[in-house]
Amino acid sequence: MASFELVPGCWVGGNCPCFIIAEIGQNHQGDINIAKNMIEVAKKCGANCVKFQKSDLNSRFNKAALDRPYTSHHSWGNTYGQHRAHLEFSESQFKELKKHAERHEIIFSASGMDMVSLRFLNQLGVPFFKIGSGDANNYSLIQDVARFGKPLIVSTGMQSIDTVQKVYYLLKQFNIKLGFLHCVSAYPAPPSDINLRVIQSYQEKFPDVVIGYSGHETGTDISIAAVALGAKILERHLTLDKTWKGSDHCASLDPEEFQQLVSQVRNVETALGSHIKIVRESEIACYRKV
Repeated sequence: MASFELVPGCWVGGNCPCFIIAEIGQNHQGDINIAKNMIEVAKKCGANCVKFQKSDLNSRFNKAALDRPYTSHHSWGNTYGQHRAHLEFSESQFKELKKHAERHEIIFSASGMDMVSLRFLNQLGVPFFKIGSGDANNYSLIQDVARFGKPLIVSTGMQSIDTVQKVYYLLKQFNIKLGFLHCVSAYPAPPSDINLRVIQSYQEKFPDVVIGYSGHETGTDISIAAVALGAKILERHLTLDKTWKGSDHCASLDPEEFQQLVSQVRNVETALGSHIKIVRESEIACYRKV
């Protein structure tokens, strides 16, 4: 099974514990103090990493898209551009958030949605890059990110196996450390669409890639099953309040659920144990009775 050093001193894959990412995304409501609190909560819950999202709006969207009226009850502005601008942190705020994560001894990373953002994140010193499902078929962007030479994790929601294979062969040219996350990009994702056995298919097709799962379902049981099937990276959205404005909150875990998830993952990892069938010491008392 593939493994590599994702962050100095922190390995993923192989026999390593599952690497758990608390996806904060834009659940911070555009408030840096909420974002800092979420970093602290993620650490208390036992997550290995907090992850944000970074976009340069003028690079990612054209004027028509930014000026489009946005009347959803999740909107933070009259236009889509105003909405997105409200949820974007500046470069100086990202530097502040990274320092805050370092103070609380939790790994900080972010998904860059365009090359302007990705170049900034590289300069910021994120230890690995994450490509979200929406860019998993953006081959030119993925190729440019690979040139940074850092580990790369790609979510594969909304993509066919043909696309995932194309990304794999594209990235093999760069000899970078690579992870694929099975993902279903629905918020929340219905269990009937999740098809966790894709994790096993990925393990067979890409033996030199660390395979994980990015979940958007409600609850923790499906994510636990993903780990039992061999997911070595687990990403779940974290929220402080599921009733807050924003479309991701309904598919997120609150702090109590996230802490429960981490505890359950560690219990399952312990229980998976060895392939070897022998009489265990805990069975001896019962054995003697019978």
